Amino acid sequence: MQSEITREFIDQIEDAVERRDTEFILSNMEDMYPADIITVLYELNTEQSKYVVDLLPAELGAEILSDLDRDIRINFLKNFTNEEIARYIGEMDSDDAVDLLNEQPVQRKEEIIALLEDREHVAYIIDLLHYDEDCAGGLMAKELIKVNIHWRVGQCIEEIRRQAEDVEKVYAIYVVDDRDKLVGRLGMKTLILSTDQTPISELYDPDVISIESFKDEQEVAAVMQKYDLDAIPVVNIQGRLLGRITIDDVIDVIQEQAELSRQLMTGITENIEEDDSVFRLSRARLPWLMVGMVGGLLGARFIGLFEGDIAIIPALAMFTPLITATGGNVGIQSSSIIIQTLANKTIMFDNFGTRLIKVLLVAVINGLVMSGLVMGFNILFGVQFELSLVVAVALFSVVLLASFMGTVTPMILDKYGVNPAVAAGPFITTANDLLGLAVYFLVAHVLLSL
Repeated sequence: MQSEITREFIDQIEDAVERRDTEFILSNMEDMYPADIITVLYELNTEQSKYVVDLLPAELGAEILSDLDRDIRINFLKNFTNEEIARYIGEMDSDDAVDLLNEQPVQRKEEIIALLEDREHVAYIIDLLHYDEDCAGGLMAKELIKVNIHWRVGQCIEEIRRQAEDVEKVYAIYVVDDRDKLVGRLGMKTLILSTDQTPISELYDPDVISIESFKDEQEVAAVMQKYDLDAIPVVNIQGRLLGRITIDDVIDVIQEQAELSRQLMTGITENIEEDDSVFRLSRARLPWLMVGMVGGLLGARFIGLFEGDIAIIPALAMFTPLITATGGNVGIQSSSIIIQTLANKTIMFDNFGTRLIKVLLVAVINGLVMSGLVMGFNILFGVQFELSLVVAVALFSVVLLASFMGTVTPMILDKYGVNPAVAAGPFITTANDLLGLAVYFLVAHVLLSL
């Protein structure tokens, strides 16, 4: 049941918790989506939230705990006993269970695993604990539907009924050989329309996209985006089927990478949250702020080199903000497009020269339009023609230079294995400020014969 979460509803839940009115809480929340329940829990204190979760069915509670923000979940679970956590983990898919367990101290993690009753589920969890969380093996769940290539349809359907008890969503039926090597996939429609005695070997599609367990999570996301997959099977180096990764886990990866790139582009060097400590927030922001500050000091000293020119024509100083701001904005735009392309591993770069020519052509058009508008604006408002020409020529040159820098810098960094997102934001802005000032005063020196 989709609900509109209002302040009035939250107040009613708080009041019901205080009165221990379990009937009201269950009648209003038991049929809500986990995401809506989480919205309510975020407005309650820890004790109230735990009381609500304890009342709900274990399966629903497991979904809620799986979807909670990681930092909030770590603190929230400190209020649960090992037995209570084990009860919820028993209802989770193996990948979600491992994520939760990896957030616990080693001793507590082992104690919780020892309390789990489903030994097959325990085996799945222990197997997944061996993988790093940022690789395909760390993202996959062991629960899936698989059938043997030598079976017939009737036997296959019986096996699907048995396995489906542990699989919440059946995205695909995977076909394996006697050594569990993935050989293809079977469509549900094909299976249903076939007779019980039809061999699976005559029905399955050998064209199946899979990914090795050691592959990076970003590569997993790129493959699933490229082929528009809801789920992808994970295999080992020999091609043996190990598990599957579903789209909900990949969306989480995409969101995390987008957030990290956004933070890097704005000069934040760590993956931080609003509720992190003051020290960590400061540490993450200071490095590139210092770069910007040093760039500003260098810019001031750079302007000082042309103090004599400014003394002759003071109006030159009036247009320095225009030059630096335009260079920074153009550089950020160019770098953002390149970084977006680099982040999508399924997109192959054209010839470097062709791409560079395209960027420069765009820069020429933008530069001509902007410099023409600035020239017309200055003449309209009585600025000397010579000075207007200097500003227009300098602005055009800065647009070309900033576009070149914003395009080339991320590509060079990516080639040498450096995250290109770090080149955006403060770095490119500061560099373009200094180059823009150099171009501006150089043009002024030449055209005005200073």
